[in-house]
Amino acid sequence: MRKLPRPKINWKYIIGEVLLIFVGISLAIWFNNWNTERKTNSDKAIAIAKIEGEIHNNLEELKRTTEGNSTIKKAMDTYKAFHVADVGIVASQNQMREFQQEHPRFFKVEDSTHLKEDKWVYDGDTYINLELAELTKIAWETSKVTGITSAFGYECLYALEGTYNLQELVQIEMIKAVDALQDNDIDRLFRVLEFMEQYDSQLREDYDQALQALKNCK
Repeated sequence: MRKLPRPKINWKYIIGEVLLIFVGISLAIWFNNWNTERKTNSDKAIAIAKIEGEIHNNLEELKRTTEGNSTIKKAMDTYKAFHVADVGIVASQNQMREFQQEHPRFFKVEDSTHLKEDKWVYDGDTYINLELAELTKIAWETSKVTGITSAFGYECLYALEGTYNLQELVQIEMIKAVDALQDNDIDRLFRVLEFMEQYDSQLREDYDQALQALKNCK
């Protein structure tokens, strides 16, 4: 029986083809990873910019309303100091004049009765223009829904989560203040405004810290 010659195997060619395939797959994986990372970084930068803008706007809005509500609280402090149980609002004419100059429209005098010496009992209505901050969290919620916040890092996420949680507490107190005002419950409104004053101060600090933390997220 005649033996057929063994075919020669070109190992160099086979190894070359394998290497080409390996390099091609590696390049494809690398390019895919690079493209994914590039898109993630781009989405992350956009999300951070949106959140920064939102926090800046919320901070300015909070400053504006805090100043207005602080004036209301001062007016209410003086008003409560004038209040005498079972009598009403008692003050001298000079005191009432100064009070109305400092807090115009807060208390409209409708009638007054002389009590004793320079003291008068004043009857009237109070008008309170409660400032409600329009605090948003659209950028933050959108970023969480899209999942891009997973690229922020723990410290950045911790600061943002804490800030927006405190923002919700402030908004809850705003609702309580509105309810008290609608019920014409001045004492309850005064207590709520005191809580809001504390929360507002803390929230302003948290906004500043969150803005600083966002710089480390980039």
